[in-house]
Amino acid sequence: MPPARTSLFAAPPAHPSQSGRRRMVTALALAPLAACQAPRPPLRVGSIVFPGYEFLFLARELELLDPRELRPIEMSSSVDVLRALAVGQLEAAQLTLDETVSARAEGLALSLLAVLDVSAGADVVMARPAIRRPEDLRGRRIGVEQGATGAVLLGAMLHAHGLRVDEVIKVPVSLNSSADVFEREHLDAVVTAEPWATQLAERGAHRLYDSRATPGLIVDVLAMRPDVLQQRPDSTRTLVAALFRARELHQRAPAVTAPLMAPRLQVRPAEVAKVFDGLELPNVTRNHELLKPGGVVQQGAERLQTFMVEQRLLRRAAPLADLIDTRFLPAA
Repeated sequence: MPPARTSLFAAPPAHPSQSGRRRMVTALALAPLAACQAPRPPLRVGSIVFPGYEFLFLARELELLDPRELRPIEMSSSVDVLRALAVGQLEAAQLTLDETVSARAEGLALSLLAVLDVSAGADVVMARPAIRRPEDLRGRRIGVEQGATGAVLLGAMLHAHGLRVDEVIKVPVSLNSSADVFEREHLDAVVTAEPWATQLAERGAHRLYDSRATPGLIVDVLAMRPDVLQQRPDSTRTLVAALFRARELHQRAPAVTAPLMAPRLQVRPAEVAKVFDGLELPNVTRNHELLKPGGVVQQGAERLQTFMVEQRLLRRAAPLADLIDTRFLPAA
């Protein structure tokens, strides 16, 4: 497991042994990113550990982010990220689309700036060998992170197979503890994602249901408070550019970037490529297509909100007309 931060506001630890690797990859960059122009608190971006979110931290390792201007903050669960956003301890976050929609429904204004990934099998329900069909979960114990993507995926699976939520026993787990809790609590199934799904498969669990059955339902995004967009447009533009720059550098030099990503993803460098299986990683051009007015993401958010209200995952719906803000995307 990656070490926990000692403080929400602590500076990220240095990795002296990787300084040469950083210099090597940074040299691939086409131009330096804009530096902070005046002393001010850094813009804090919250995130859990997840492959689709890793390019933010890779950007930090490659020194594409000025820590005086932008600071990634690793947190243990998406619920913690949303709480920190709500109380002003974060200005932005890497979240799923359903988490962003949920936050808006609860009165936390967030704008969607970029699509980080689209799940096509990366989010999964893993089960013990005796559980062969979703219907076998009736009356069984299922680990799931409440108020997050896991609850949405579980709800979709149960709905598709004629089960009600009250016909299963939900056990709260965080995503990064899902594999350990599955074993420790002797759960019958757990909603998880990579790299924990691979860890569970190595222990004998099997894939019962995944996001391939729900295309477009699970999308990861970069979201920010609208007041911060107005106050920090330059920092926001730098953040979005750094994410796409880090992704590009990883595609160009994976042998160099994989060792930087492996420790946080809890895998060996040679296994980094595998953790991205089941994820579509849209580039800038694809982002413009996905985020156009009335496009895939806008329609998906509206369908998702309707589904979540029907499944009682949301108490009420919220207007979504102003959800997406593409002003900070690099040119296609």
